[in-house]
Amino acid sequence: MQSGTAAIERLRDPAARVSSHYVVEEDGTVFRLVPEERRAWHAGISHWRGRQGLNDRSIGIEIVNPGHEWGYRPFPALQMAAVCDLCLEVLARHPIAPWDVVGHSDVAPDRKQDPGELFDWEGLAANGVGLWPGVAAMPAQARPEALLEAIGYRGDLPLPLLLTAFQRRWRPERVDGVADAGCLARLAAVAAMIPPAAPEGD
Repeated sequence: MQSGTAAIERLRDPAARVSSHYVVEEDGTVFRLVPEERRAWHAGISHWRGRQGLNDRSIGIEIVNPGHEWGYRPFPALQMAAVCDLCLEVLARHPIAPWDVVGHSDVAPDRKQDPGELFDWEGLAANGVGLWPGVAAMPAQARPEALLEAIGYRGDLPLPLLLTAFQRRWRPERVDGVADAGCLARLAAVAAMIPPAAPEGD
């Protein structure tokens, strides 16, 4: 959407059949639209670490930005601070693992690009929200498909699409869908931080 006001109007419109638990405006104002104990409809067809239908098991935070369609731009410091504070509050209420703090582009890479490569995931991780990798040596026989699946991405989508989603989240300095040496090293570093996914139902 082109503005926060337009986004909130759409999220509150029953006919739109979309919703989220929270919206964070660019000035840092936080709106609560759906109680956390209720399902919101923000992720759609989604997958992460072997689980599908993530609306059933997630808390959705929409972060106002024009996005790639309407003039994507950096997220203001006040907005990022509000997102961080809100996430810390949510994490204090729910047992959410750091590797399960993800973006729409992680869980639906074939449909979504947000929050995108300008979002400060590294800063969030430094404040206790999610993960950010350190430097890791590249395994000799690492296959990008295996590393992506170990992290949590769907294994049945085209590799360049998955690599692009990974780069938006974990390697924002180069978003090109190419598994060069730097991308493979970052893949390996992230995969090393995440334990194997538990079977569906756990």
